[in-house]
Amino acid sequence: MAQGSKKAVLYAICVNAIITCLKFIAAFVTHSAAMMNEAVHSLMDTLNQVFLLVGLTHGGQPADRVYAFGHGQKKYLWNLWSAIGLFSVGCGLGLAHAWHAYHNLASIEVPESIAFLGFSFSPIWVSAIVLLIAFVLEGYVLVVASKEFLSRMRADGEENLLHYLVAADDPTLLAVLLEDTIAVTGVLLAASGIGLTHMTGNPMWDIGFSVLIALMLGITAIFLGIVNMRFLTSIRDHDAEYAFEDIVSNHREIERFHDLRSIIVDDTHTVVVAEIELREEVLMTDMRESIAAHERELLERVPEQRRSDAVREYAETRAIIQATLERTERVIDELEAELKARCPQVFHLTVEVEGLAAPSKLDDPEGLSVT
Repeated sequence: MAQGSKKAVLYAICVNAIITCLKFIAAFVTHSAAMMNEAVHSLMDTLNQVFLLVGLTHGGQPADRVYAFGHGQKKYLWNLWSAIGLFSVGCGLGLAHAWHAYHNLASIEVPESIAFLGFSFSPIWVSAIVLLIAFVLEGYVLVVASKEFLSRMRADGEENLLHYLVAADDPTLLAVLLEDTIAVTGVLLAASGIGLTHMTGNPMWDIGFSVLIALMLGITAIFLGIVNMRFLTSIRDHDAEYAFEDIVSNHREIERFHDLRSIIVDDTHTVVVAEIELREEVLMTDMRESIAAHERELLERVPEQRRSDAVREYAETRAIIQATLERTERVIDELEAELKARCPQVFHLTVEVEGLAAPSKLDDPEGLSVT
């Protein structure tokens, strides 16, 4: 799962670094507000994806003495800093530049032509070439991220794209997908603003579309911040809880469960905790042979002449305890194995055996229901 996200992030970093340089060059030579905001947009995208890569790298570290469940949540923390910090800064810089351009309309001089290697180019062609390159490269990265995202969505059995965008368990891949989507959208907006300004001679089109680009960054920051905060606030894994409930309801040795809780540590690690009550009549059915075998084994360690009534009573009591513990451990192991088979993200299950179900409830058919 993380490998697919890392691949998408690496593609995005390389492409956006190239595009950032091209856009800044075009913005300086054409004096376009929309192009400048697109350059800032691409710079924030590049830095953001560096943050995502750092989060993936740190989040993939195994558990140690300080982090008992691994470093997985660091990924969400880096994503949160990236979303709230970089995109908010990008939005602020974009709006500030648009405001500055608006108040300096009279003093901005757009060059008639741009000389390069002995050739003269119109500023509109410089912008068009840079935006075309950006559209192709960012479109390619968007295709890579979309394929990975759709593959993940199909693997999770989800068909509603909007629902999966909100509920996706890998905010890193979601961040890359959204960034690439708004990157392509930003190119189209910049092209529209520059094109309309060129056709009408009114620079307000350029400034207006630059404001839209900046606002896109702000909205993205808010959305990604909400998504990542969800994973940093002890969110429950409802799929794992529903699976546990179904397994218990069909387990013949378990009467009911209590206090079922779960917590998502990261997208590949979930902890589940619950209390269970066992069915006495089912539990004891197959234990007679086990108790007898343990009792014989204990007595065989004692010479015949020393097998007093006290020794035999001790052996019987210990055999009952040992057989009960073994049977209880087997029930818990069965629960854990089936739950992990259904929900591979569950890496730790803690089950506390509260005791045997009360006989009065066993006589009551309604008391057998699992709540």
